[in-house]
Amino acid sequence: MSNPQGLKYTKEHEWVKVEGDRAVIGITDHAQSLLGDVVFVELPEAGAEFGAHDSLGTIESVKAVSDVYSPISGKVVEVNKALEDSPDAVNRDAFGEGWIVVLEISAPAELDGLLTAEEYEQFLAEEE
Repeated sequence: MSNPQGLKYTKEHEWVKVEGDRAVIGITDHAQSLLGDVVFVELPEAGAEFGAHDSLGTIESVKAVSDVYSPISGKVVEVNKALEDSPDAVNRDAFGEGWIVVLEISAPAELDGLLTAEEYEQFLAEEE
């Protein structure tokens, strides 16, 4: 699956969809395929504040437990509660139903440091 245009990406395999002063964050299809079957997602509390690169929570799969890092600084305004009952949404629809949190962006300039879809795909190609 290719990575959607218009999103920003990190080298830790998170994606960011900017919607005004908010950012929807999840993990990429590449990340979920490396993890395998996701069995649990630890979500942060609404209202929690994170700096760029802080751990937002963890994703547990049959193979491993991985941190999800915040690509940018912000305050959690929404968490994907559906993942509590259906953590496999991360596997089924990493860029849609499998989103993890929505942050209120506190440092918009940090978005400039993230990768475009093309840059992320080049990074993946170099990583293999």
